Amino acid sequence: MKSKLERFFRLKEMGTDIRTEVMAGLTTFMTMAYILIVNPNILSAAGMDWGAVFTATAVSSIFATLIMAIYAKYPFALAPGMGINAFFAFTIGLTFGWQIALIAVFAEGVIFILLSFFKVREAIFDAIPKNLKLAVGAGIGLFITFIGLVQGGVVVANIPDVPVTLGDMGSIKVVLTLAGVVITMALFALKIRGALLYGILLTWLIGVVCQLSGLYTVDPVAGMYSLIPTSFFALPPSVAGFTVISALRHVVSGFGVGIFEFIVIVFAFLFVDVFDTIGAIIGLSEKAGLIGKDGKLPRVRHVLLSDAAGTVVGAALGTSTVTTYIESAAGIAAGGKTGLTALSVAVFFAVALFFSPLFSTIPAFATAPALVLVGFFMLQSITKIDFTDPSEGVPAFFTIIMMPLTYSIAEGIMFGVLSYVILKLVTGKRKEVSAVMGVIAVLFVLRFIYQAVLGY
Repeated sequence: MKSKLERFFRLKEMGTDIRTEVMAGLTTFMTMAYILIVNPNILSAAGMDWGAVFTATAVSSIFATLIMAIYAKYPFALAPGMGINAFFAFTIGLTFGWQIALIAVFAEGVIFILLSFFKVREAIFDAIPKNLKLAVGAGIGLFITFIGLVQGGVVVANIPDVPVTLGDMGSIKVVLTLAGVVITMALFALKIRGALLYGILLTWLIGVVCQLSGLYTVDPVAGMYSLIPTSFFALPPSVAGFTVISALRHVVSGFGVGIFEFIVIVFAFLFVDVFDTIGAIIGLSEKAGLIGKDGKLPRVRHVLLSDAAGTVVGAALGTSTVTTYIESAAGIAAGGKTGLTALSVAVFFAVALFFSPLFSTIPAFATAPALVLVGFFMLQSITKIDFTDPSEGVPAFFTIIMMPLTYSIAEGIMFGVLSYVILKLVTGKRKEVSAVMGVIAVLFVLRFIYQAVLGY
């Protein structure tokens, strides 16, 4: 079995081994396990059953990540995406019903697969210039660090005139987060293998000690919960009643939406999914050193098809859009280089499906430090960007800065591409703008118009 895994994933050729890949998979899983709790919380606000969404979240993550592992053979994990799940629930779900949102995601996933087969998304990936690809990696680094700091309570929302500010330094959650950052940094400095994973586990252990001693108390309003599971095993709930089939029956019975409005909803899902996915893949591939000298990623179509298939299956089961997770960077930083890392993530999701009480106790302050450190490593690609030419440097700058400021990979890419095309045209470098980049820029402008007129 061991030799078969080594041959199938070409571990020796990639300079890795089974232990490293499994540890990397566990590290990635620990940093993204929050989705098992957060996604049901968000989608249940639109009227969906929490337990059914939990099961759909886990099963769709297992399916999509397995496809990525076996078909694409890259260390990328997939799950229902954050941000777009809020759009699903609060913008579409509460306005038109979760049934319409679910059908729109299913339709978007089918279109996604067709675009992948006809190499449209592959063409978009290849068309993005090298400097913008490097900027996407650096921007995701800042973005993922920002996510970690917010999850750990180190950075919080404040008054309207000051959008974000330093959190309560007296909060035990903030103290534990910062302690975790120090611990994880020290482990990396000491060159200990599995530093990210050990950082998560040690920070979690310190939190448990704090809870037992009374320093950490349960406060659901502040997002703090028990670190010690009351039980370890639970049968996964059924997804019956929350599938595309049940959604279609509901729509046929009289609950519907105008055809033009439905097309716009599908386009909105498709737009965000396409560029969130492409951005994540670019950033992760840069971090893993997978992009060749020609700026292309081998088997990129396999990666995109894995993502699209996950979305279709996820919608069929009853959850929002499945996408490639930037938290995969944690596993890559821990040494993950092949599909065995992704396979390990899928296995851990399968375990979590039956041990949900245990995995639901993974606290944000334990995983936040790993995200902060991963952000640091991803930001290093900024040193390779050519800032001497304004027509190259300014778009890279906008790409990097707009990702954390808009809390969206897609928005960062949008500002980067638009500024790139505009600056190349006004500086007389029209030949450097490919036809595909021109089409993408036009689509971004149309997206701005749709957003301004329709609100999504």
